[in-house]
Amino acid sequence: MNLPLAPAGDRADLAALAELRARGIHAPSVPSLARDQSPFARPTPAWTRTVAPGVVLTARPIDLGNGRFTNAYTLSVDLDRAQVRPVSASASFHLRRLVIGPVAAAVSGAFAYISDDPGYQPAEPCLDLAVRDHAAASLPTATKPALLLHRGRPQVRTLAAAGTLTVDRHPHTWSGSKDPRPNPAPPGHLTVFGAANCRIRYHDDPRTGFRRDVDPATNTTPRNSAVLDCTVTPTPTGPRITALHPGGGADLFAGAYVLRTHWPWPAHLTLDAPVHVTALDTLATVDIDSALSLGPSAADAAAGRTAAWDQSLGTSPFRPGARYARTLLALDRRHLTVTVLDGAPLAPGFEGATVQESAQLCEQAGHDPAAVFHLDGGQTSKIAYRHGDPVDAVGSLHYLRWPQGEHEPFRWQGLDGRLLHNALLITAEES
Repeated sequence: MNLPLAPAGDRADLAALAELRARGIHAPSVPSLARDQSPFARPTPAWTRTVAPGVVLTARPIDLGNGRFTNAYTLSVDLDRAQVRPVSASASFHLRRLVIGPVAAAVSGAFAYISDDPGYQPAEPCLDLAVRDHAAASLPTATKPALLLHRGRPQVRTLAAAGTLTVDRHPHTWSGSKDPRPNPAPPGHLTVFGAANCRIRYHDDPRTGFRRDVDPATNTTPRNSAVLDCTVTPTPTGPRITALHPGGGADLFAGAYVLRTHWPWPAHLTLDAPVHVTALDTLATVDIDSALSLGPSAADAAAGRTAAWDQSLGTSPFRPGARYARTLLALDRRHLTVTVLDGAPLAPGFEGATVQESAQLCEQAGHDPAAVFHLDGGQTSKIAYRHGDPVDAVGSLHYLRWPQGEHEPFRWQGLDGRLLHNALLITAEES
């Protein structure tokens, strides 16, 4: 007797619920998780797994008091036995897909643009600095800490949003639009705008609770009759000026970034002129393999010094008392430590940690909160690692792919998580 097959959507939901049950998470249905994530509010058993030589992942529950807790997943990397590399791409990817070949683990990376409007996205979604293969894919608009692979060695340092570049082989200085402009500005000085200048707005949504987007009409550089804005876009032959906007008003999402000059502007700022970034702060770009802007330190976030991040992140995850999953990075000459403090926004008692609690947990772990930095948190917080086949993951297992259309269902996507544009790759000598 041939029984009717379950619809494809139902089969996907049944497989998802079975995967969750195998992890001790019992949910009545996948759609129910869009309103109630309490099945994920369970303390993790403490465990330790050697992912690769020099790469160890541990899990432990942490009591936050007042009936709240978080699960901490800490990836420890011995830099004498394994390598760390920040990576980014304008195209999106899932974290687990990066754990192939010599890559033993991957961690969700720096803050990137997130919107629920698929029709209006930035050409370069990384917020502020992103360097790929010694070339600046996007430039910082504000002075921020950054993770660099500098001359083959990872380091964290605060980079001024300033440097040098050439346009059609003519040298220029540049600085970020959120930092004070040099006064007096050198002749030919350029100001950088980019996706980090956007303002996220929120709308109520009957199915998903809220919807994020930006207003294209106002998502532009400020208008000023005395300026010329030049949109810079990657091309097969390198970055070039692809649009000119006398008087400002350049779309922040049209290119990788926008360079602004003031009257009288140089004659070589023309369409198709090649752009080459030569220095970031005082570092030559030729010495930087890859780089990503980081979030604020745990100490700065706890003290509320987060203005450089708030505007482009929408509702700030660093506001006082706000509970989010957090991803925290600490680096010294010999060790990298990344910790996910897990949480789900609709799981009472397990919503995540505040910035004050995060700073306190850093101290308890023996780290100076001023030397521990936020990576992208919230529903992005995740560590993927090789542990059998398929590649496993911890953090944000509650994640659902939200429907884009009226009749599209929610889909559990806890192992893959959100589509990303940047990450940290961990490779070992033997994996």
